[in-house]
Amino acid sequence: MCEAMKIPVFRLDTELPLPSHSHPGDAGVDLRSVITTTLAPGERVLVPTGVAFEIPARHCALVMPRSGLALKHGISIVNSPGLIDSGYRGEIKVTLINHGTEPFDVVRGERIAQLVVVPYVTQEIVAVENLTDTSRGDGGYGSTGA
Repeated sequence: MCEAMKIPVFRLDTELPLPSHSHPGDAGVDLRSVITTTLAPGERVLVPTGVAFEIPARHCALVMPRSGLALKHGISIVNSPGLIDSGYRGEIKVTLINHGTEPFDVVRGERIAQLVVVPYVTQEIVAVENLTDTSRGDGGYGSTGA
């Protein structure tokens, strides 16, 4: 087993626990709500988490929905996954949306999302005259028959 990458976190709300993994080996750490609010069906709300991260260079963080909230209540993240670049040092905020049919109460301290830190390759975009051929070609939405 490899050594865990240490990710510095600044706690803006010291009453909430540090983001943590629910189970050993989980990819994401749970983010919690700082506020208590109610989301009506179809409503969106920006929820602060009370934490700011120092994401390592050549890495980014993805903010993902929690599957249990999605299945049980229709709660998701509008811009899923949310992308956090390594240069950002502000508070992580999550734009929740209620896709369900009933109002949903977000309670202070509740786990509302997951954060996953992943490496990435820096891209250099280069204009070309044409692209290499593939068996798929330019087949897009629905082109595979599914």
